[in-house]
Amino acid sequence: MARAVKLAVVAGGVALLALFFLALIRPTSAPAQKDASAPTPAAEPGYVGADTCKGCHEEQYAKFAHTKMGRLFLLGPRNEREKLSCENCHGPGQTHVEAGGGKGKGGPGFISFAKNDPTPASQRNQMCLTCHTKDKHLLWVGSAHEARDVPCTGCHKVMEDVTRRGQLARPTELETCGTCHIRERAGATKFSRHPILEGKMACTSCHNPHGSIAPALLKEPSPNDTCYTCHAEKRGPFLYEHPPVMESCTNCHNPHGSNHAKMLTMTPPRLCQQCHVETRHPTSPYGRATGDLKFTMGRACLSCHAAIHGTNHPSGHAFTR
Repeated sequence: MARAVKLAVVAGGVALLALFFLALIRPTSAPAQKDASAPTPAAEPGYVGADTCKGCHEEQYAKFAHTKMGRLFLLGPRNEREKLSCENCHGPGQTHVEAGGGKGKGGPGFISFAKNDPTPASQRNQMCLTCHTKDKHLLWVGSAHEARDVPCTGCHKVMEDVTRRGQLARPTELETCGTCHIRERAGATKFSRHPILEGKMACTSCHNPHGSIAPALLKEPSPNDTCYTCHAEKRGPFLYEHPPVMESCTNCHNPHGSNHAKMLTMTPPRLCQQCHVETRHPTSPYGRATGDLKFTMGRACLSCHAAIHGTNHPSGHAFTR
Protein backbone atom coordinates (compact mmCIF):
# COMPACT_ATOMS: atom_id res chain seq x y z
CA MET A 1 0.00 0.00 0.00
CA ALA A 2 2.79 2.43 0.94
CA ARG A 3 4.59 1.58 -2.31
CA ALA A 4 1.51 2.43 -4.35
CA VAL A 5 1.20 5.80 -2.61
CA LYS A 6 4.84 6.62 -3.37
CA LEU A 7 4.38 5.74 -7.03
CA ALA A 8 1.31 7.97 -7.21
CA VAL A 9 3.19 10.90 -5.69
CA VAL A 10 6.08 10.45 -8.15
CA ALA A 11 3.67 10.21 -11.09
CA GLY A 12 1.94 13.39 -9.97
CA GLY A 13 5.25 15.23 -9.73
CA VAL A 14 6.26 14.14 -13.21
CA ALA A 15 2.92 15.32 -14.58
CA LEU A 16 3.38 18.74 -12.97
CA LEU A 17 6.89 19.08 -14.43
CA ALA A 18 5.57 18.15 -17.87
CA LEU A 19 2.88 20.79 -17.65
CA PHE A 20 5.50 23.36 -16.53
CA PHE A 21 7.80 22.71 -19.51
CA LEU A 22 4.87 22.73 -21.93
CA ALA A 23 3.93 26.16 -20.65
CA LEU A 24 7.48 27.39 -21.28
CA ILE A 25 7.69 26.20 -24.88
CA ARG A 26 4.10 27.04 -25.84
CA PRO A 27 4.13 29.95 -28.32
CA THR A 28 2.72 33.14 -26.94
CA SER A 29 -0.28 34.63 -28.58
CA ALA A 30 0.40 37.37 -31.10
CA PRO A 31 -0.32 40.91 -29.92
CA ALA A 32 -3.63 42.28 -30.96
CA GLN A 33 -3.37 44.18 -34.22
CA LYS A 34 -4.44 47.79 -34.20
CA ASP A 35 -7.62 48.30 -36.12
CA ALA A 36 -6.66 50.34 -39.15
CA SER A 37 -10.19 51.61 -39.48
CA ALA A 38 -10.15 53.09 -35.98
CA PRO A 39 -10.02 56.89 -36.02
CA THR A 40 -6.74 58.48 -34.91
CA PRO A 41 -6.86 61.03 -32.09
CA ALA A 42 -7.32 64.57 -33.34
CA ALA A 43 -4.23 66.79 -33.23
CA GLU A 44 -4.19 69.98 -31.21
CA PRO A 45 -5.88 72.89 -32.98
CA GLY A 46 -3.48 74.86 -35.15
CA TYR A 47 -0.77 72.16 -35.31
CA VAL A 48 -0.02 70.28 -38.52
CA GLY A 49 2.76 67.84 -37.56
CA ALA A 50 6.38 67.34 -38.53
CA ASP A 51 5.58 65.46 -41.75
CA THR A 52 3.85 68.54 -43.11
CA CYS A 53 6.91 70.67 -42.30
CA LYS A 54 9.14 68.14 -44.02
CA GLY A 55 7.17 68.53 -47.25
CA CYS A 56 8.66 71.99 -47.84
CA HIS A 57 11.68 72.11 -45.51
CA GLU A 58 13.20 68.75 -46.42
CA GLU A 59 16.83 69.89 -46.19
CA GLN A 60 16.36 71.54 -42.80
CA TYR A 61 14.41 68.50 -41.59
CA ALA A 62 17.25 66.15 -42.58
CA LYS A 63 19.85 68.21 -40.72
CA PHE A 64 17.65 68.57 -37.66
CA ALA A 65 17.00 64.81 -37.54
CA HIS A 66 20.71 64.21 -36.86
CA THR A 67 20.94 66.58 -33.91
CA LYS A 68 20.45 65.57 -30.30
CA MET A 69 17.19 67.50 -30.05
CA GLY A 70 15.99 66.20 -33.40
CA ARG A 71 16.53 62.57 -32.43
CA LEU A 72 14.60 63.20 -29.24
CA PHE A 73 11.64 65.03 -30.74
CA LEU A 74 11.28 62.98 -33.92
CA LEU A 75 12.18 59.47 -32.70
CA GLY A 76 11.67 59.29 -28.96
CA PRO A 77 9.47 62.04 -27.53
CA ARG A 78 8.95 61.72 -23.79
CA ASN A 79 5.79 63.77 -23.45
CA GLU A 80 3.03 65.38 -25.46
CA ARG A 81 4.94 68.61 -25.92
CA GLU A 82 7.99 66.92 -27.42
CA LYS A 83 5.70 65.08 -29.83
CA LEU A 84 5.00 68.45 -31.47
CA SER A 85 8.61 68.28 -32.79
CA CYS A 86 9.11 71.31 -35.10
CA GLU A 87 6.10 73.14 -33.72
CA ASN A 88 7.39 72.67 -30.19
CA CYS A 89 9.74 75.61 -30.85
CA HIS A 90 8.24 77.38 -33.85
CA GLY A 91 4.66 77.37 -32.64
CA PRO A 92 1.51 76.16 -34.44
CA GLY A 93 2.06 76.05 -38.20
CA GLN A 94 -1.46 75.75 -39.59
CA THR A 95 -1.66 79.45 -40.52
CA HIS A 96 1.76 79.22 -42.17
CA VAL A 97 0.69 76.22 -44.24
CA GLU A 98 -2.65 77.70 -45.26
CA ALA A 99 -0.89 80.87 -46.43
CA GLY A 100 1.26 78.78 -48.77
CA GLY A 101 4.44 79.14 -46.73
CA GLY A 102 7.02 81.87 -47.15
CA LYS A 103 8.62 84.44 -44.86
CA GLY A 104 6.34 86.47 -42.64
CA LYS A 105 3.34 84.23 -43.22
CA GLY A 106 3.15 82.44 -39.93
CA GLY A 107 0.52 84.38 -38.14
CA PRO A 108 0.51 85.18 -34.42
CA GLY A 109 2.48 82.77 -32.27
CA PHE A 110 4.62 81.48 -35.13
CA ILE A 111 8.38 82.13 -34.77
CA SER A 112 10.89 81.54 -37.55
CA PHE A 113 14.03 82.36 -35.47
CA ALA A 114 15.56 83.97 -38.57
CA LYS A 115 17.89 86.96 -38.22
CA ASN A 116 15.20 89.27 -39.58
CA ASP A 117 12.44 87.77 -37.46
CA PRO A 118 10.58 90.70 -35.82
CA THR A 119 9.65 88.57 -32.81
CA PRO A 120 11.27 90.09 -29.67
CA ALA A 121 14.27 88.23 -28.28
CA SER A 122 12.51 87.72 -24.96
CA GLN A 123 9.64 85.91 -26.67
CA ARG A 124 12.00 83.74 -28.71
CA ASN A 125 14.03 82.88 -25.63
CA GLN A 126 10.87 81.94 -23.78
CA MET A 127 10.39 79.06 -26.21
CA CYS A 128 13.77 77.66 -25.12
CA LEU A 129 13.02 78.31 -21.46
CA THR A 130 9.97 76.06 -21.57
CA CYS A 131 12.43 73.14 -21.34
CA HIS A 132 15.80 74.60 -20.37
CA THR A 133 15.08 75.90 -16.87
CA LYS A 134 17.34 73.85 -14.62
CA ASP A 135 21.02 73.50 -13.76
CA LYS A 136 23.13 76.14 -15.50
CA HIS A 137 20.07 77.88 -16.98
CA LEU A 138 18.54 78.51 -13.56
CA LEU A 139 19.76 82.12 -13.31
CA TRP A 140 19.08 83.21 -16.89
CA VAL A 141 16.29 85.62 -15.95
CA GLY A 142 17.94 88.83 -14.80
CA SER A 143 21.39 87.86 -16.09
CA ALA A 144 23.59 90.24 -18.09
CA HIS A 145 22.85 88.52 -21.38
CA GLU A 146 19.11 88.37 -20.76
CA ALA A 147 19.04 92.06 -19.80
CA ARG A 148 20.72 92.95 -23.10
CA ASP A 149 18.23 90.94 -25.18
CA VAL A 150 20.80 88.39 -26.32
CA PRO A 151 18.83 85.63 -28.10
CA CYS A 152 19.59 81.98 -27.45
CA THR A 153 19.99 81.50 -31.21
CA GLY A 154 22.75 84.10 -31.20
CA CYS A 155 25.02 81.54 -29.54
CA HIS A 156 23.32 78.22 -30.31
CA LYS A 157 22.30 76.57 -33.55
CA VAL A 158 19.52 74.08 -32.95
CA MET A 159 18.84 72.97 -36.51
CA GLU A 160 22.35 71.73 -37.28
CA ASP A 161 25.27 70.10 -35.47
CA VAL A 162 28.13 72.60 -35.70
CA THR A 163 29.85 71.45 -32.50
CA ARG A 164 29.99 68.11 -30.70
CA ARG A 165 28.59 69.60 -27.50
CA GLY A 166 26.36 72.53 -26.68
CA GLN A 167 25.01 73.02 -30.21
CA LEU A 168 26.99 76.23 -30.54
CA ALA A 169 26.57 78.51 -33.52
CA ARG A 170 30.31 78.40 -34.28
CA PRO A 171 32.96 75.66 -34.07
CA THR A 172 34.44 76.73 -30.69
CA GLU A 173 33.39 78.62 -27.59
CA LEU A 174 36.07 81.24 -28.24
CA GLU A 175 34.63 82.01 -31.67
CA THR A 176 31.06 82.02 -30.35
CA CYS A 177 31.76 84.34 -27.41
CA GLY A 178 34.25 86.33 -29.48
CA THR A 179 31.56 87.61 -31.83
CA CYS A 180 30.67 90.12 -29.10
CA HIS A 181 33.62 90.00 -26.68
CA ILE A 182 36.28 91.04 -29.17
CA ARG A 183 38.93 92.24 -26.72
CA GLU A 184 38.73 89.04 -24.69
CA ARG A 185 39.03 86.98 -27.86
CA ALA A 186 42.14 88.94 -28.86
CA GLY A 187 43.63 88.35 -25.41
CA ALA A 188 43.57 84.60 -26.01
CA THR A 189 46.21 85.06 -28.74
CA LYS A 190 48.66 87.16 -26.71
CA PHE A 191 52.07 86.15 -25.41
CA SER A 192 50.91 85.13 -21.94
CA ARG A 193 47.51 83.46 -21.83
CA HIS A 194 45.47 80.50 -20.69
CA PRO A 195 45.58 77.33 -22.85
CA ILE A 196 42.33 78.13 -24.65
CA LEU A 197 43.61 77.72 -28.20
CA GLU A 198 44.94 74.28 -27.27
CA GLY A 199 41.49 73.20 -26.11
CA LYS A 200 42.52 72.65 -22.47
CA MET A 201 40.25 75.46 -21.31
CA ALA A 202 37.26 77.35 -22.66
CA CYS A 203 35.28 80.45 -21.78
CA THR A 204 32.87 78.33 -19.75
CA SER A 205 35.72 77.08 -17.58
CA CYS A 206 35.34 80.35 -15.68
CA HIS A 207 32.06 81.87 -16.88
CA ASN A 208 28.44 80.71 -17.01
CA PRO A 209 26.91 82.61 -19.95
CA HIS A 210 23.39 81.64 -18.84
CA GLY A 211 23.56 83.55 -15.57
CA SER A 212 25.45 83.78 -12.30
CA ILE A 213 25.32 85.37 -8.87
CA ALA A 214 28.88 86.67 -9.32
CA PRO A 215 30.20 89.62 -11.35
CA ALA A 216 31.13 89.03 -15.01
CA LEU A 217 29.00 85.85 -15.04
CA LEU A 218 31.70 83.96 -13.13
CA LYS A 219 30.88 80.42 -12.04
CA GLU A 220 32.31 81.01 -8.57
CA PRO A 221 31.27 83.77 -6.13
CA SER A 222 34.36 85.94 -6.75
CA PRO A 223 37.33 86.27 -9.12
CA ASN A 224 39.65 84.77 -6.51
CA ASP A 225 37.46 81.71 -5.96
CA THR A 226 37.39 81.20 -9.71
CA CYS A 227 41.19 81.34 -9.97
CA TYR A 228 41.62 79.05 -6.95
CA THR A 229 39.83 76.21 -8.74
CA CYS A 230 43.11 75.72 -10.62
CA HIS A 231 45.67 77.76 -8.64
CA ALA A 232 44.90 76.21 -5.28
CA GLU A 233 48.41 76.90 -3.94
CA LYS A 234 47.60 80.63 -3.94
CA ARG A 235 44.50 80.24 -1.76
CA GLY A 236 46.12 80.33 1.68
CA PRO A 237 45.42 81.25 4.40
CA PHE A 238 48.90 82.63 4.96
CA LEU A 239 50.60 84.05 8.01
CA TYR A 240 51.37 87.17 5.98
CA GLU A 241 48.69 88.13 3.47
CA HIS A 242 49.21 90.57 0.62
CA PRO A 243 46.10 92.85 0.60
CA PRO A 244 45.74 93.28 -3.19
CA VAL A 245 45.92 89.50 -3.61
CA MET A 246 43.19 88.99 -1.01
CA GLU A 247 41.00 91.57 -2.73
CA SER A 248 41.18 90.30 -6.32
CA CYS A 249 43.65 88.50 -8.55
CA THR A 250 42.69 90.92 -11.32
CA ASN A 251 44.45 93.75 -9.47
CA CYS A 252 47.66 92.42 -10.96
CA HIS A 253 46.65 89.84 -13.59
CA ASN A 254 44.57 89.99 -16.75
CA PRO A 255 42.97 86.54 -16.96
CA HIS A 256 42.06 86.95 -20.63
CA GLY A 257 45.69 87.34 -21.73
CA SER A 258 48.56 89.79 -21.66
CA ASN A 259 51.80 90.59 -23.44
CA HIS A 260 53.56 90.65 -20.06
CA ALA A 261 54.82 87.57 -18.22
CA LYS A 262 52.35 85.68 -16.02
CA MET A 263 49.48 87.66 -17.53
CA LEU A 264 50.39 90.75 -15.50
CA THR A 265 48.58 93.95 -16.37
CA MET A 266 51.96 95.71 -16.65
CA THR A 267 55.60 94.91 -15.96
CA PRO A 268 57.29 95.30 -12.59
CA PRO A 269 58.33 97.58 -11.02
CA ARG A 270 55.63 99.82 -12.49
CA LEU A 271 52.97 97.34 -11.41
CA CYS A 272 54.15 97.39 -7.80
CA GLN A 273 54.67 101.16 -7.80
CA GLN A 274 50.97 101.71 -8.38
CA CYS A 275 50.63 101.13 -4.64
CA HIS A 276 54.16 101.36 -3.24
CA VAL A 277 54.91 104.96 -4.15
CA GLU A 278 56.99 106.68 -1.49
CA THR A 279 58.38 103.93 0.69
CA ARG A 280 61.82 102.35 0.87
CA HIS A 281 62.73 102.29 -2.84
CA PRO A 282 62.61 105.05 -5.50
CA THR A 283 59.35 105.40 -7.39
CA SER A 284 60.99 105.98 -10.76
CA PRO A 285 62.54 103.06 -12.66
CA TYR A 286 65.40 105.33 -13.71
CA GLY A 287 67.49 107.64 -11.59
CA ARG A 288 70.96 108.44 -10.43
CA ALA A 289 73.66 105.83 -10.81
CA THR A 290 73.43 104.77 -7.19
CA GLY A 291 72.81 101.54 -5.42
CA ASP A 292 69.06 102.10 -5.46
CA LEU A 293 68.91 101.63 -9.23
CA LYS A 294 69.43 97.89 -8.89
CA PHE A 295 65.99 97.56 -7.31
CA THR A 296 64.28 98.73 -10.49
CA MET A 297 66.08 96.62 -13.08
CA GLY A 298 65.64 93.07 -14.29
CA ARG A 299 62.96 91.25 -12.32
CA ALA A 300 62.78 94.34 -10.17
CA CYS A 301 60.67 93.87 -7.03
CA LEU A 302 60.32 90.12 -7.50
CA SER A 303 64.06 89.63 -7.25
CA CYS A 304 63.66 89.92 -3.49
CA HIS A 305 59.93 89.78 -2.78
CA ALA A 306 59.43 86.32 -4.25
CA ALA A 307 56.48 85.18 -2.12
CA ILE A 308 54.25 88.01 -3.28
CA HIS A 309 51.01 85.97 -3.02
CA GLY A 310 51.56 85.36 0.70
CA THR A 311 53.90 83.44 2.96
CA ASN A 312 53.96 81.41 6.17
CA HIS A 313 57.65 82.03 6.86
CA PRO A 314 58.26 83.59 10.32
CA SER A 315 60.53 86.19 8.71
CA GLY A 316 58.38 86.75 5.65
CA HIS A 317 56.65 89.97 6.66
CA ALA A 318 58.09 91.63 3.54
CA PHE A 319 57.22 88.57 1.37
CA THR A 320 60.92 87.84 0.86
CA ARG A 321 60.64 84.22 1.97
